[in-house]
Amino acid sequence: MKTLPLILAAAFCASARAAVPESEAAKLGGELTPLGAQTAGNADGSIPAWNGGILTPPAGYKPGTHHPDPFAADQPLYTVTAGNAGQYDARLTAGAKAMFKAYPDYKLVVYPTRRSASNPQRVYDATRRNATSARLVSDGNGIAGATVGIPFPIPQSGLEVLWNFLTRYRGVSAIRRIDQAAVERGGGYVTVKFEDEFLFNYVRPDIPPKELEEGNTLIFFKQAVPAPARLAGTILLAQETMDQVKEPRRAWVYNAGRRRVTRAPNVAYDNPGTAADGQRTSDQFDMFNGAPDRYDWKVVGKREMLVPYNAYKLHSDKVKVAEILKPGHINQDLARYELHRVWVLEATLKPGQSHLYSRRTFYIDEDSWQILAADQYDKQGQIWRVSEAHCINYYDAQTFWSTLEVHCDLQNGRYLAIGLDNENPMYDFSIKRTPDDFTPDALRREGTR
Repeated sequence: MKTLPLILAAAFCASARAAVPESEAAKLGGELTPLGAQTAGNADGSIPAWNGGILTPPAGYKPGTHHPDPFAADQPLYTVTAGNAGQYDARLTAGAKAMFKAYPDYKLVVYPTRRSASNPQRVYDATRRNATSARLVSDGNGIAGATVGIPFPIPQSGLEVLWNFLTRYRGVSAIRRIDQAAVERGGGYVTVKFEDEFLFNYVRPDIPPKELEEGNTLIFFKQAVPAPARLAGTILLAQETMDQVKEPRRAWVYNAGRRRVTRAPNVAYDNPGTAADGQRTSDQFDMFNGAPDRYDWKVVGKREMLVPYNAYKLHSDKVKVAEILKPGHINQDLARYELHRVWVLEATLKPGQSHLYSRRTFYIDEDSWQILAADQYDKQGQIWRVSEAHCINYYDAQTFWSTLEVHCDLQNGRYLAIGLDNENPMYDFSIKRTPDDFTPDALRREGTR
C-alpha cells in the first residue's frame, strides 16, 4: 500500500472535519491536480503523469452520437486470468479475486493507463475555493460551505472522500436512455428501458452555498420506464437532499395503472432497486447514493489497482447488447482495465443499524472521484456482490462517468447490468432544466399526458 502524504495520514487518524489550510490548498494545480489527485506518475512509469485528461473530442466525433474510442489503437499489455491471478494479487480488488474463483473463464484485459478524466475549468476553480471553506455538518451526513467543485480535494476523513464522490461533476442537466438487464445463471434476460433526467443542483453555475444549504437539495432526478409493458408508464421522481438525516430524500412515483402520484419513502438504503429483480439495493444505483448514516466510513489508503477504465468498447454503438451479456458475467473481451491509483474506502455497518450489507469496500478513482468498483459483504462477512462501473470521459461535457454498471451476485450466479446504451440514443448534456421541472405537480402533468 502506498504511503499517504503526512497531512492525510495524521488527519485520518484524528478524523478531522475542518477545511485544509491555505498552505495545503495551494498544492492544487501543481503537486496535486485541480481535483486533488497526485499529478506525477508512479515510480516505474506504469501510471503516467496527469496532463489535463481529454480536453477536446477526437477527430470524427459528431455531437449527439456515441463517443469514438480515442485509445482504439492501444494494444493489451497483459491478461489476468484465474491461472495467473496470484502474480497480480496486490493489484486486484477482493471482488476480482472472488470472480476468478467463481468463474474460471473470467479475465481482466489490461491496457496502458490513460488518465483521461477532465472537468471544466469552473469546476477546478470552485474546487480551489472549496478546499478552504467546505466542512462536514450533521456528524458527516451533510456538507456546507461548498458548491460546484469537489468539496474536499485534500480529504481528511472517510466521509470527506465519500462526499467527493457524491458531488463529483456529471454535467448540469442530462437525459439518458438506457437499458437494464437482470441476467439469469444460464444467460437469459429481459431488458427494462429507462429514460433518466438529471439536474445536478450542486453544480449549477454560480449557485451560492447559502441557496444549496437552505434548499437542502443536491440532485433532482426523474426516471420513466417506457418498457416492458407491465412497467410502462411508471415514473419515479426524487429530490436528493444534501443532509438526508436532517431531511430524508423526497421521492414520489407516478403509477400509470392508477394514474396517481404517491409518496415513495422506501426508495432508499437496502430497499430493492427499481425493476432490478432483487439484484441490487436502492443505494447501489450509481454505485452508491443516499445517506451515509448507517455506516462507519474509513479510508484504508490509496493503492495502485487494476480497475475498469476508458470503457469505450462497452459504450460503442457498433456492439449489440447481446454481445455484452453472457452467462455469469459480461463479455470480458469488451471490458478494458488499467492500473490507476484509487482511494480504498471501507464502510462498516454501525451497531444497531440494519442493512443487507454488513460491510462495503469502494475503490474510488483519484482523478475523477468516481467509484470504479465495490465489494459488498453479507451478514456472515462473506463477499456477496461484486460491482464495477465501466466509465468513459464524455468529452462533449468533460465528465468522467459510468457507461455501464455491473453488479454480480456470487451466491445465485446472476448479475445486473444497468446503463446499456449501445442501441439507444446518446446522452444529451445540452438539455435545460430547472427545479420546477422536478416537482410532484410536474410529475402529475407528465404522467397524465
